[in-house]
Amino acid sequence: MSENLVEVRDLVKHFPITQGIVFQKKVGAVRAVDGISFDVRKGETLGIVGETGCGKSTTAKLLMRLLTPTSGSIKFEDEEIGYVSGSKLKQLRREMQMIFQDPYSSLNPRKTVGAIIGDPFIVHAIDRNDKSRRKKVQELMEQVGLNPEHYNRFPHEFSGGQRQRIGVARALALKPKLIVADEPVSALDVSIQAQILNLLSELQRELGLTIVFIAHDLSVVRHMCDRVGVMYLGTMVEVADNETLYSHPRHPYTGALLSAVPVADPHEARSKSRQILGGDVPSPTNPPKACRFHTRCPKAQELCWTETPALEPKTGGGLAACHYPLTDAEAADRIPAVADAYSSSAASSSPSSS
Repeated sequence: MSENLVEVRDLVKHFPITQGIVFQKKVGAVRAVDGISFDVRKGETLGIVGETGCGKSTTAKLLMRLLTPTSGSIKFEDEEIGYVSGSKLKQLRREMQMIFQDPYSSLNPRKTVGAIIGDPFIVHAIDRNDKSRRKKVQELMEQVGLNPEHYNRFPHEFSGGQRQRIGVARALALKPKLIVADEPVSALDVSIQAQILNLLSELQRELGLTIVFIAHDLSVVRHMCDRVGVMYLGTMVEVADNETLYSHPRHPYTGALLSAVPVADPHEARSKSRQILGGDVPSPTNPPKACRFHTRCPKAQELCWTETPALEPKTGGGLAACHYPLTDAEAADRIPAVADAYSSSAASSSPSSS
C-alpha cells in the first residue's frame, strides 16, 4: 500500500452559471478548482494556503465528498472515492471528518453538547446504548480539554474556543484516519488560537492522525504543517516542505505572500523588499490563459502568456508551477523571518482558559 493516505490528480470543480427560470441555460462556470494535483502522506499535516476565493474551502469539501468533482481523481487508501455514493459514501465518512471554520454556526443550538458529540455514534450505529455512549462522549470531552460535567449544556453556554473544542471532539468520535480542518482558528481570538492549534498537534501525535489544514495565516501554517501547498485562482502553484517554502520559495506569488507578513523588528523590516502585487485577482469565471498569475506577476514574460507551466521540481527543493522561478537572492530579499507565535508553551489546554 502507498505511503500516501490521499492522492489527488487533476481535480476539477466548476459551478455552472445559468440563465432563465424554467428552462435554465448554462452560460458559464465558476472555475473554483481547476486541475490540481497533490498527495497527503500518512501521519503528516498538509497545509493549503492562498487568498480568499482561491479554492481552498472547495478543495476541502471535495476531499470530504461534501461536493462531487466535475472531473479528476481522489483516492483514499488507494481506492477511488471521488464518485462513490450511498452506503459506500456513508462508510467512507467514518474514516474522514471535518472541523469547520465557524464554531458559532457549525453546532446545532437546539442540541446539548452531549447530543452533538454523540450523534456520530448513532448515525453510524456504533453505540445506541445511552449509558455507554454518554461515557464515551465524556471521555472525548475530557480529551479535548472540556469539563465532562458540562455534558448537558448547550453551545451558547460556551466560549468560542470551547465551541471549537466541541467541534474537535465531534470529529474525533469515530476515530477517523483523516481530519480536514477548514480554517479552524480564523474566527477565534489570537490568545485562543494557540490553544486550539496545540490541542490539534497533541491529538495528532497521540492518535496518529493525518490532517489537511486550510488557512490563510502563514504563521499558523508554519507552526502546524509539515508541507504546504499554495493555491492561486483554482490552481496549485507551489508545494514544498515547511522549511523550504519559508526559506526558499520559488513561485513569485508565494514570495509576495511571505513578503506581506508583518515584521516586529523595524531594522529587519527596512532590510526587506515588500512585493506589492498590482491589480485584483481575476474572476474565476474567466481566468487568464496559460499561467493564471501572469497578469499580476512582476517576472512575467511572453512565455507566461502562451504556455501553462507545469507543477514540477525546482532547484532548492519543492514543486512550483512557474517558468521563471525566484532565485535565492530574490527570495532572500522578500522573505522576512516568519515567527512561530504558537509555541506549545503559549497554550493551556484547560477549558477555563478558552
